[in-house]
Order: sequence, then C-alpha cells, then structure tokens
Amino acid sequence: MSIFTGPTQFFYKMQGSGNDFIVIDNRAKTISPAEMPRWAKTLCPHAFSIGADGIIFLEIDNSGQAATRWHFFNADGSRAEMCGNGSRCATLLAHKLGMAPAEHLMLTDAGTVYAQVFPEADEVEVQLTPARDMALNFTLDLGGETFTAHFANTGVPHTVIVTDDVKNLDVKDLGAKVRYHDRFAPAGTNANFIQVLSRQELLLRTYERGVEGETYACGTGAAASVAVAHALNLCDAEARVTTSGSEVLGIKVHGSDIFLRGKAQLVYKGEFCPAALGL
Repeated sequence: MSIFTGPTQFFYKMQGSGNDFIVIDNRAKTISPAEMPRWAKTLCPHAFSIGADGIIFLEIDNSGQAATRWHFFNADGSRAEMCGNGSRCATLLAHKLGMAPAEHLMLTDAGTVYAQVFPEADEVEVQLTPARDMALNFTLDLGGETFTAHFANTGVPHTVIVTDDVKNLDVKDLGAKVRYHDRFAPAGTNANFIQVLSRQELLLRTYERGVEGETYACGTGAAASVAVAHALNLCDAEARVTTSGSEVLGIKVHGSDIFLRGKAQLVYKGEFCPAALGL
C-alpha cells in the first residue's frame, strides 16, 4: 500500500567526489524541458527537499549523435552546458539502467562527450570539451585587492587563481567577487583557487555559479585548473587534483583533449510525490 496520495516519481541520488546530484530517468519524456528549471529549484534545496548541487534528466538520444542525452540544471534552476562530475554520475547510471554500454557517447549542451565506466575500479572517465578562450596572467581587482588570474572554458567558464595557501582562503567571499566580476558579465564564471604541490599534484577549492557557494568538487574546474597550470608550466600534462571534499580526480591534457577520471557512486534510489511539492 502506497503512503502517497497521488502519482509518484522515482529518482536516483548520486555523488561524484562530493558533488551530489538528483538524476531522473526521463526516457519517457514525461518531464518537459520547460518544466525542468522549476523541478531543479524545488528539489535541490538542502534541508527543505531532497537536496543536491544539481539535477540531471537522462534520456535516450534520438539524433544519432550519441547513446544518451542529458538536461542539466543547477540548484538555482539555471541550465548548465556541462558538469564534469555530473557527467560521470550520468554515465554510470545510464550504464546501470541499460541505456548505454560501458563505453558510449552522451550528448550535452556543450557537445558530445565520450564516456567510459570502469566497473572494477568503481570509476568513470569522461572526455571533456577542449579548453577554449584561454587567457593567462590578467589582473582582477576584487574589492580593492589585486589578483593575477587566468581563464579557460572547459564546457563552462572557469577563472583560476594560483595561491600558496588555498586552505586558508575565504573562498565564499573571494569566489563571489570573481563570479560576479564585470569582466565576466553577463554569464558570470566559476572561481577556482589552486595550490600547486608538485608537478603531478594540485589542491583545489571551487566556488560554483548556480550553486552560489563552495562545493566539495568540480570536475570541469579541476580540468580548467590543470589546463591552466600546464599552460603556465606549473604542472605536467597528467595531474591529480585533490578537492575540498578530499576526493582525488585524475586529469589528463593531451593536446586539445582533456580527460577527467574519478569515482562515481549511486547512493540511493527514492520516490516522491510531485503534487505534494507543487510540481
């Protein structure tokens, strides 16, 4: 006997390096793209709903370009072109649900993404879009304090600032100032603060637009950080990035190609009544 008084919706709660996502199997396309922003704003707030950094609607791709396609929305209802950790979670679930083989293509707003599940290691690797619009060594005035910054778009825009003490930075304050800086208007940017420990190891803290705060990890941010650090000759083409959630992401820069590898996890499956939440 159901405890719900109306139709219900199943969802999957997933996490990749501490980035958590609500993933909905939308193969039947019962949720239209026009409705999706409202679902994101209703379901993503922590403490008041399921809670997540973002929501993914996963579908079969009928265009012939890929096996699957996604619609990705940040917690504030804004649509995002790409999310590295989200794409790893979507890849894993698509494989578990039989929507795609272990190695497949997924269509995102940033283009077609190559993805592969490694079940024996409980890891997923995705090929991100090539870094573009890279700009190095420009100056940002952040509330009267001047920083040297760098920029790369790895599917979404990322600004990177190198520091000697990333753990003691006020990422919430500085990140917001970078995110809303006039240089990046009107779309804004994600803000990444990195500390280079060696040529193979970086520490990273990220302020994500859409979430409007620091997250435990950001896959595209890790990729942008390594791409920038490699361009500055601060690290090798392959490096390990330790996020603020203590997870380690592997980044490979091969020419214009960037690969992101790390763990992805299906945490639980749940059921809710959309009507009870006004959906």
